[in-house]
Amino acid sequence: MVKAEAVHKSFGLIEVLKGIDLEVQQGEVFCLVGPSGSGKSTFLRCINHLEKINAGRLYVDGQLVGYRQKGDKLYELKEREVADQRKDIGMVFQRFNLFPHMTALQNVMEAPMQVKGESKANARERAAKLLERVGLGDRKGNYPAQLSGGQQQRVAIARALAMDPKLMLFDEPTSALDPELVGEVLDVMRDLAESGMTMVVVTHEMGFAREVGDSLVFMDGGVVVESGHPRDVLSNPQHDRTKAFLANVL
Repeated sequence: MVKAEAVHKSFGLIEVLKGIDLEVQQGEVFCLVGPSGSGKSTFLRCINHLEKINAGRLYVDGQLVGYRQKGDKLYELKEREVADQRKDIGMVFQRFNLFPHMTALQNVMEAPMQVKGESKANARERAAKLLERVGLGDRKGNYPAQLSGGQQQRVAIARALAMDPKLMLFDEPTSALDPELVGEVLDVMRDLAESGMTMVVVTHEMGFAREVGDSLVFMDGGVVVESGHPRDVLSNPQHDRTKAFLANVL
């Protein structure tokens, strides 16, 4: 579903990604872990072209992301074409980014109506079902300010699912939450994983990675240091840098 080939990304003189190679299979829960500043979130944003890569290739479902290739040259797609690609990729951010002037139901309805041209009745029906799915069927009429952080994040997940994505990206979805609210968001993500959704998750929740993840990559300094099955990497890391990181977080 996702294939990265020698992906590089710099901000000015700072090289954040230094040649990332990895593959995410369809239906897989793929966890990215590592210290702050290691490039995890930047790589995630490159997958849907929120950040433009400087070198290499990124593919989603066999399609080159953000560019078309002619011969050996890459030509960046027009913004409309990039937006068309993004329709198939749901993204959940650390901060919930909900529209404050819209109810939970309206937040979930908006993108299918505006981007896909769905009728209001259809969008409303599907949004109500998605809010039920994330345990918020009784909060449809609430505005974001009336919801807890965990509830807002669950609305954000429902909003991403409303576009029927084939891939979901999660950028530290629980890091802005109070500890007692983390579980309710992870429960929704577990349910998604069990339904077969392909998920790339940047996370500090090692228990979730161990229990739900199919693959885990440890990144540091813009490179992949170690990868494997989450239980193997977390229980028996091979690289000294991985061992040092896990000693601090487990």
